[in-house]
Amino acid sequence: MITIALPKGALLKDSISIFKKAGLNFSDALLENNRSLTIESKCKRAKALLVRNGDVPVYVSYGQADLGIVGYDVLQESELKVAKLLDLEFGGCHMSLAVKNNSNYSKPTDLPANCKVASKFTKTARAYFDDLNIPVEIVHLTGSVELGPITGMAEAIIDLVATGKTLKENGLSKIDDLFYSTARLIANPLSLRLDSNPLRDVILSIESSKDILNI
Repeated sequence: MITIALPKGALLKDSISIFKKAGLNFSDALLENNRSLTIESKCKRAKALLVRNGDVPVYVSYGQADLGIVGYDVLQESELKVAKLLDLEFGGCHMSLAVKNNSNYSKPTDLPANCKVASKFTKTARAYFDDLNIPVEIVHLTGSVELGPITGMAEAIIDLVATGKTLKENGLSKIDDLFYSTARLIANPLSLRLDSNPLRDVILSIESSKDILNI
């Protein structure tokens, strides 16, 4: 039986739709009264693990799931070994650098040396500023990073931005985009090597169901 790690939250509905087109129906996961963390497909050929987006690569890397769907932002932050298969082209948002509207910063190089930048994505943020050769202190926050500039703890933030509504409501604006993040299909490398047909059939079905490009 194929095991698939599906991300709870914003990516779940489209993830289930993708697999449904490939013949694996996990729609019970969308039922309002569902509390189960594992869902068997209606065809009994696969089961889904409902996990947090950030945990998908962990389950796939350690072999508890053969396939998974996860945001590109998570893959950039993770150092786990997974096979990156397909860009599924949904769940799009930007990883952005933002500052207070009333600041004098309009581009990354305007930030003062050794200033503080708050982010959930510390590895991504560090790599970004290292590439720009800008020395900053990265402050790791797990909640609302917008509070960093609001409270004066940080000069800027790096975070995911979809509509920009949250930034606007908190007096912040973007001054740069690091990359555009979409949902990606990943696989356990060993599962790919050992599988004869079923797993590859699912991957090919997903690929052929729409115009999807390899990463």
